[in-house]
Amino acid sequence: MRLHPSDTPLPKRLLRNVRTITIEALLFVVWTVLLPLTLPLALLVDLVRGLVRGTPWTGSRLVLMGWWFLFGEMRGLSGLALTWLLTGGPFSRDSQRRRERTWFLQSQWAGGHMDGVRRIFGLRVEIDGAELIEPGPFVALVRHASIIDNALPAAFVSRGRGLQLRYVLKHELQALPTLDWGGHWVPTCFVRRATDDATQEIANVRSLAEGLDGELEGALIFPEGTRWTARKLAAVQEKLLASDPEVGALAASLRWVLPPRLGGPIALLDEGRPADVLVVGHVGFDGFETVGDIWSGRLVGRTVRIKIWRHDGATVPTDRDDQVRWLYARWQELDDWIDEQRRLDPSSTLGPKAAREAGVAQPSRG
Repeated sequence: MRLHPSDTPLPKRLLRNVRTITIEALLFVVWTVLLPLTLPLALLVDLVRGLVRGTPWTGSRLVLMGWWFLFGEMRGLSGLALTWLLTGGPFSRDSQRRRERTWFLQSQWAGGHMDGVRRIFGLRVEIDGAELIEPGPFVALVRHASIIDNALPAAFVSRGRGLQLRYVLKHELQALPTLDWGGHWVPTCFVRRATDDATQEIANVRSLAEGLDGELEGALIFPEGTRWTARKLAAVQEKLLASDPEVGALAASLRWVLPPRLGGPIALLDEGRPADVLVVGHVGFDGFETVGDIWSGRLVGRTVRIKIWRHDGATVPTDRDDQVRWLYARWQELDDWIDEQRRLDPSSTLGPKAAREAGVAQPSRG
């Protein structure tokens, strides 16, 4: 599998790397130096909010999470620098050794970010279907619902298994120097979601599944393309009914997931055959779109439930229309499972903003 070259000229990309690495390094130093001041202040704010409103201690957790995130970035960048040195330094070129080291770093880096969220906010994670992950090859279709769940596949799918995941990621994530650097050392497709040349973007995604045949290999995409909210769902359903009534009818019954964008997922399913298909769903992270949503305190002590389905690649149709119906059937299955979790425990599966939009009552904190 060939690497996807960056669409940014090398000099401009190097300048971007220097700028973003410098910013992150300075932020880490400043955050660390100020921690003895900011943490006690955050604890004081938490004490007042807890006494007045019954809000779980969140400010101090956010201060610690900010430091942990920056520390993870420094650790990831150090690992990439070491990999660069061990694989030739200025003469470093694409090789299986460099790819394997980068895949390992990738899972440790993203998984480490998720570990911080889990421990600092006291999350409980329950996984149903973890035994279905191995072996590859597979195409993984992962639900996307918050700013937190991007790291979920690394933490609970690839890490500890040696799996080599080829990611489809949004172009904007190259603002993180760890991804801008390491993401081009392993097969990764950074897609522009708003583009006049969707055909080329889909072709790039399709190429990610070329030669997907190893027991440790997988290609991963977030089919919704953006985070779910009730407002976004209503808008997309209305648009689909107007532009493509047949697909709009399939999307009309969805409640808790956005309709999958068809270009990328269908391209991976088609090119990746006969690889199996993993559908990875989860509840508990919904509605945490911004730091402000986390500030509400609703993330503390939350239970996150993950559900994994595995489908035999031979059951995936070859006809385009049948593929669309098959994909929507899988997404409806995911939606029904989420709805079941909502009915069992509605207050713990939605963030504050998502709960307001969906009309779900939240328990009082005071």
